[in-house]
Amino acid sequence: MKNDIIYIGASDSSSFLFENQYPVPNGMAYNSYLIPDDKIAVIDTVDQRVSKIWQKKLDQQLNGKKPSYLVIQHLEPDHSANIEWFVNKYPETTLVCSIKAASMLQQFYPSVTSNIQGVKEGDTLNLGKHTLTFYMAPMVHWPEVMVCYESTTKSLFSADAFGEFGAVTDEGFDDDDWTPGARRYYYNICGKYGNPVQTLLKKASSLDIETIFPLHGPIHKDDVALCIEKYLKWSSYTPENESIFIAYASIHGNTETVVRHFSEMFKTKGLKVDLMDLSHTDVSYAVAEAFDHQISILASSSYDAGLFPPMENLLHHLQSKAFNNRTIGLIENGSWAPSAGRVMKEELGKMKNITILEPMVTIKSTLNDTSEKQLNELFYAICNSL
Repeated sequence: MKNDIIYIGASDSSSFLFENQYPVPNGMAYNSYLIPDDKIAVIDTVDQRVSKIWQKKLDQQLNGKKPSYLVIQHLEPDHSANIEWFVNKYPETTLVCSIKAASMLQQFYPSVTSNIQGVKEGDTLNLGKHTLTFYMAPMVHWPEVMVCYESTTKSLFSADAFGEFGAVTDEGFDDDDWTPGARRYYYNICGKYGNPVQTLLKKASSLDIETIFPLHGPIHKDDVALCIEKYLKWSSYTPENESIFIAYASIHGNTETVVRHFSEMFKTKGLKVDLMDLSHTDVSYAVAEAFDHQISILASSSYDAGLFPPMENLLHHLQSKAFNNRTIGLIENGSWAPSAGRVMKEELGKMKNITILEPMVTIKSTLNDTSEKQLNELFYAICNSL
């Protein structure tokens, strides 16, 4: 890879879901690194799905030598599944992790009880030519997380930070554009933890970083500044997209007809609209889009005197990811007793700094003169807010 940092990670291109919830149509990379020196260090293991590949790579690179350290940045099983195997194969190796991780290690691997070195903020580990300095990163995105900075190569091993969905192949990363996938990854994995991410970024600002080595996705060299710029925006809940996002949940198509008509109204003003059908798109994509836009329009059918489940699911996820500081327009549809608007307002009321534009549009099955007037009024309210 670079100055004796060797990539020994592996990708799983067969999995449909990461963490059994996020679609990964391009697979998923589980990154691990080896630093050969007077004392050899391995940085994290991998998920059980790719254990055999990783173990083979590790053996090939060690070529009969024994590692001195296994650095554990993050205990989540997609990075730690091979710790027990590693300890059994190399029993004299020292496991280096945060003090919090040391206290949690036996929860996952009860047999791992010795040769554990807990480190704290600013502690160093000298390997010979290379020196690792450890920085605690609690709640990015687990409480035991730490990252490592290697001063000789000016490299940041960033744990789950700066990661992305997708596999790494022999030709490189499957997706050439890091930002869209990284945005969906960030808001769904770390979105709730903006303040802890900001704290980590302040620590990183004091370091001379030439390369970022994350535990998922591509390694960053030429785009380090872009990665940090994006994380500064995302962790401060700053919207980036100036277009309008319309997320809709339609049962029989009438609500969809309304929002498509509405989107055409914006296009006459030269405004870009991003439409998403929540019934046919995974919620993780909608979460990323809602955070990305300053203005979102939520349109939903009523259902069981409440809210149609795809919209209910989106609002639940937005609340759990600390959605805030956005402007929302609402469209409800209900043939005899509209209820979607009331529930959407209640759910948005649980979030911080959400501005709901008036009027809320109420459709009874299809557009009529009254609801068309409301739609026009909401259209102008959105244009004025822009």
